Amino acid sequence: MAPKAMRLAGAVLAAALAGLSLPAPAQVEVRMWTLLSGGDGARMRALVERFNASQREVRVVSTTLKWGEPFYTKLITSSVVGAGPDLATVHLSRIVNLAGGGVLRPVAPFELSGADLSDTDFYPRQWQKSLYQGKIYAVPIDLHPLVLYYNKTLAGRAGLLDGEGRLKPIEGIDGLTKAFRAVRQATGRPGMTMESSQSSYAVWRLWVSMLAQQGVPLIKDGKFAYGAAGEASLARIAGWFQQGYAQSGLDYAASTSQFMGGNAGFMINGVWEVPEVVRATRQGTLGFDYGIAPLPRMYGNASVWADSHAFAIPANEGNPMPPAKVKAVLRFIAFVSKNSFGWAEGGHVVAYRPVAESEQARSLMPNALYAGVADHVVYDPDAWYMGAAGPLQAMASKFLPAALSSQLTPKEALGMFETEAARLLRKRPPRY
Repeated sequence: MAPKAMRLAGAVLAAALAGLSLPAPAQVEVRMWTLLSGGDGARMRALVERFNASQREVRVVSTTLKWGEPFYTKLITSSVVGAGPDLATVHLSRIVNLAGGGVLRPVAPFELSGADLSDTDFYPRQWQKSLYQGKIYAVPIDLHPLVLYYNKTLAGRAGLLDGEGRLKPIEGIDGLTKAFRAVRQATGRPGMTMESSQSSYAVWRLWVSMLAQQGVPLIKDGKFAYGAAGEASLARIAGWFQQGYAQSGLDYAASTSQFMGGNAGFMINGVWEVPEVVRATRQGTLGFDYGIAPLPRMYGNASVWADSHAFAIPANEGNPMPPAKVKAVLRFIAFVSKNSFGWAEGGHVVAYRPVAESEQARSLMPNALYAGVADHVVYDPDAWYMGAAGPLQAMASKFLPAALSSQLTPKEALGMFETEAARLLRKRPPRY
């Protein structure tokens, strides 16, 4: 052995004999921005705490920002100047906008596999939505579709339940309208409730679902393509309100309170309200037995609007992420994916298939009542102006609810929406 090697070996041996240890690698800190609040925020905080407690090499520090456009505006502006976080939770419906605009950093396949993750670990529809121009820009966390909540007491009085207390199958738009009318006539209470005030997104989500069930595109070749089907679908929704089956002008809190207070037979809302009905049932404050069903097949197929939360890495222009930091970020993402059963308890259909298809998840109630919707979900079309809290949704929420309150006819509401939105369709995608 060479003298230099002998001296090094002797030094290491001497340190060991003296009870000394070699310096530990520095801990990698991962800064995460999230738009998750309420129950989702609490569940994500719990996952962060579990991850941090499970090892010492990586520490995730999470900051919650205001949901919607404020979050995305800050994420975009910070990333393009190189001052964004290391990780962010985003909606898959915004991937075209964020990835196409240069806000996000792609994840290489070898980086993903290095964290023991694969595209086959996720449902094909969610994985496809995570890609932009063939590159990976996000790792899905969940799927959160619209569903139909129902009050078993009121639905039972209206003759809508079978012998086991479950909702009888509802087929067709006329069948759904008949169910709402039956509750109203039998109980004197609204047959259904949904968010319907100006700036409400629920109308858009339901309308998009109805178009998809008819196989009608929202946009084609850069132009609105829904035509007569779009007007007729909005007219059917408006009819529920105009005929007194539902109360117009309710904001999100008022509409959910109406159902939770036992004053509506049905509620059209996302699965994110599942934790609240579960909590109220356990505490004995709900006042009725509830059920949940997939959004009914109103037309030709069972399509239903949905979106997904996902993890994405900001590009941080001029400040590229070192390989060690990338590895740390993906280590956390893999941990959340593999420990996402708690996320399912938030009502979501988790995107990581080994968990979603486990016996524990399959038997989780009430999620099991609508788990099959994963095969039928539709997202907003791929375009830079689409997606959660995006500019087109904002314009739609400005005009479409007016048809429900009869301030505008469906034709007028859609005409005003198209006029204002036309500039978005003509505008070139921004590169931030």
